[in-house]
Amino acid sequence: MSGSATASESIIETDSLTDQRIVVLDFGSQYAQLIARRVREQNVYCQILRHDITAERLKEIAPKGIILSGGPSSVYEDGAPRCDPGLFQLGIPVLGICYGMQLTCMALGGKVENTPSREYGRADCQITDGSGLFADLPGSIEVWMSHGDQVSAISEQFEPMAKTSTCPYAAIRHRELPVFGMQFHPEVTHTPMGGQILQNFVIGVCGCQPNWQLSDFAELTIQQIRQHVGKRRVICGLSGGVDSSVVAALLYKAIGPQLTCILIDNGLLRKNEQALVIDEFTNHFKADLHVVNAEDRFLASLAGITEPQEKRRRIGHDFIECFKKEAEEIENAHFLAQGTLYPDVIESGADPDGPAATIKLHHNVGGLPDELGFELIEPLRDLFKDEVRRLGLELGLPEKLVWRHPFPGPGLAVRCLGEVTRDKLVVLRAADAIVIEEIEAAGLYRETSQTFAVLLPVQSVGVMGDARTYDNAIAVRSVNTNDFMTADWSRLPYDLLARISTRIINEVKGVNRVCYDISSKPPATIEWE
Repeated sequence: MSGSATASESIIETDSLTDQRIVVLDFGSQYAQLIARRVREQNVYCQILRHDITAERLKEIAPKGIILSGGPSSVYEDGAPRCDPGLFQLGIPVLGICYGMQLTCMALGGKVENTPSREYGRADCQITDGSGLFADLPGSIEVWMSHGDQVSAISEQFEPMAKTSTCPYAAIRHRELPVFGMQFHPEVTHTPMGGQILQNFVIGVCGCQPNWQLSDFAELTIQQIRQHVGKRRVICGLSGGVDSSVVAALLYKAIGPQLTCILIDNGLLRKNEQALVIDEFTNHFKADLHVVNAEDRFLASLAGITEPQEKRRRIGHDFIECFKKEAEEIENAHFLAQGTLYPDVIESGADPDGPAATIKLHHNVGGLPDELGFELIEPLRDLFKDEVRRLGLELGLPEKLVWRHPFPGPGLAVRCLGEVTRDKLVVLRAADAIVIEEIEAAGLYRETSQTFAVLLPVQSVGVMGDARTYDNAIAVRSVNTNDFMTADWSRLPYDLLARISTRIINEVKGVNRVCYDISSKPPATIEWE
């Protein structure tokens, strides 16, 4: 093994994938990634950059347009995030959203004040200038507001474009510069015409050509991988999830028999997971697949551990050790392929031009130690989850695999609350399989975003066959979401819930109670640990 690439490097050159792009400067908004996804829905490439990136660096990147995101701060507070005011003089169209609009106005002579009461929710917006951003829109549209501050005065350089009953400057534009702002959020689904507004900015104002196609991305990426890898071998870790599966499919298209896949069965996989992966990647792709059965090692490492973060740490450590040992046995292995996605790169702080704060460390973005000695290939690092699914279909992966619900890296360990044991996993795996079977039978698998069972660390009294029981409780969790940043619990039919409960209690030994989780994210998370 050789090579010295770090986890933040990749052989895929983003600049060669498109000659035009929109950039989003992130000021801490929970919707920054959503803005980028909405732009890409216009078939225009979009990336997220640091809010404090210099105007000089932006000039080098040469985007067709710049979007300033919202954010939780107040622009007039000390230490509030700022942008380089020079970006407004680049001649590149700028759109400020919420905080981004307030920052734009402050930088160009306006005034921002705290509103008497925070405005959060739907509002009726009256359009007073139907050109530019609002071209081909009706005179009144529904928008989504989420702010405590708003622009109270604009300089003579600006003119209003829209208003609401409580916000006189719901949207504005500069009289001379290609600079726009809007107080509401066009990127959320609660603004029904938001997609059209963003299209008007991206296509109309910025003049972007809608030529960002996943088929082009796949073809160019395959060419780049083939050229860079040459005759050497690439190792890819498989989990059964869509990300690693799409990476493997992309690599197989590029280098065929030079690909070796490794599946670490840690004993924390879903029912029949190993068999599914083996079938798919030895029959469909004819790929070289190594399976490491490491259940005993992982369960021994988790014995007596109840704290969620410690579970994750131990699972990650053992995974690396198992993977490293197996990889050392593969001749001419030079590259390691990973299913890193764009949100992973953003959240880990791995992109030098990306948002500054590191939200969390991902095993596939900096978690694998440099001493593994591989050069990294991360062909999905510029894509969002929905784009990865579409790419999987483009590559010929079966829909059942592409549309599988997300599964956490630590597997069932974070759905088995408290200590993880072999016996508990048997119960959880069986209950989870029943939940999925019933959801699929009801035709709701694609209608829900993530559905699974959780084994709770409590027992309760029950009656079965006229006898007292004191057994486990299973929680069923099902959510609907567009982006996994927020989620609402699925309104599953009562008769479906009844079937799930009856089957689990009757068929899974050791369970006498089933609960349904009706928490939304936030305040709850989708997974329980």
